[in-house]
Amino acid sequence: MVFDQVAALPIDAERARVFEHGWQSWSPTGTYPAAATSPRPDSADRRQGSYRPETPAPDTGFQGEGLLAVDPGDGGPVRVFAASAPEAVPSIRATLAGGELLVSADGPVDQLALDGPLDAALAGWATGFAGKAGVGPVRPAPTVWCSWYHYFRDVTEADIAENVAALGGADLPVDVVQIDAGWEAEVGDWLLLSDRFASLDEPIRRIRGAGRRAGIWVAPFAVAAGSVLAREHPEWLIGAPDGAPTPAGQWYDQPLYGLDATHPGAAGYLRRVFGGLAESGIDYFKIDFLYAGAVTGSRHGGLDAVAGYRAGLQLIRDAIGPDSYLLGCGAPVLPSVGLFDAMRVSPDTAPHYEPDRGDVTQPGQRSATLATVARAWQHGRFWVNDPDCLIVRPAVERRAEWAALVARYGGLRASSDRIADLDEWGLATTRRLLSEVPPPTPFAG
Repeated sequence: MVFDQVAALPIDAERARVFEHGWQSWSPTGTYPAAATSPRPDSADRRQGSYRPETPAPDTGFQGEGLLAVDPGDGGPVRVFAASAPEAVPSIRATLAGGELLVSADGPVDQLALDGPLDAALAGWATGFAGKAGVGPVRPAPTVWCSWYHYFRDVTEADIAENVAALGGADLPVDVVQIDAGWEAEVGDWLLLSDRFASLDEPIRRIRGAGRRAGIWVAPFAVAAGSVLAREHPEWLIGAPDGAPTPAGQWYDQPLYGLDATHPGAAGYLRRVFGGLAESGIDYFKIDFLYAGAVTGSRHGGLDAVAGYRAGLQLIRDAIGPDSYLLGCGAPVLPSVGLFDAMRVSPDTAPHYEPDRGDVTQPGQRSATLATVARAWQHGRFWVNDPDCLIVRPAVERRAEWAALVARYGGLRASSDRIADLDEWGLATTRRLLSEVPPPTPFAG
């Protein structure tokens, strides 16, 4: 890769701030002193699963993926360096050299000088970018109950039934009951059920019979190494130069690969999966680990990584129909603009506050808080922001702080506790936040 210098900005080195936008939902995103260095991965696996792996950042300074902004600290305008459109997202670097910040990029960038502060400048840029990307009116999000943060991948059909009944008993205003990971036999094998589900028909019937909508979690572009799909259709996987599938991170103890949605066989498979789920009565889809569809590698259609990724998303959107609600997660953010109703803008939250090894790409309330606040300006402009689920059972650390973050920044409101585990405060907080959902009005800059 070749980075060409695009600007040399005079700055006040002590007061200047740099906003760096990460590649995908889980990537570090934030504002830093100009003399600092933004977070770096501490292992190859974390680089693959949480950063833009084909473009490692330099040892010092900053690397924004499609977006980097500089407040020079001297009272001058904020300088924004950004992609022109979702289809081409360059990496943009900034390095401090004496009293200047040297900005370079590996592709064309727009350069704007906008009134500050930084959040206001980013909001102004986002409004223009959304218009060029064809973003229509942002649809309000439904309220959701999600199985993940209590049951994780061990959820059963009986667990869904218990919580559907408990939602009614507690009179919680939940529109959608979302079955999260664990219903599938393996990541990639979306037409095969785990041994904890006899079918999806019965949970869907139960959910809809309770007057709620049915939702589901799918990781459409991720294929676990141990899946039937990986074994039977290696030609559907995005390929590395040596012919092996391109690594795309981990799913627990298994390597993941990326599905090539431009391959006719893989495209037909995705149409069967999502068309069948929609026909079964599901109209809320959370699609996850989406960065796997944008890894670098050979594709049947000869498209580059971003174009192949967007083609796969459009296929899914067409299969589920325009009325279904589509939430992205683990998604390359700027390449996704114009194709989602809602987007996770942070790493996963967790019952614990601190992420593993202090790595802010990993699950933890601190990780989710940092990125949610840093990307608040996207809400109502690109989509509805999802800061991740409300979890407030007594076992959750610093639960009042997390509830306050969701209340302040949560365009998408989703509860993910087992209802029976909520104490009086947790139940009252859950009811309040699900009852007071804000409209998708853009956050002020």
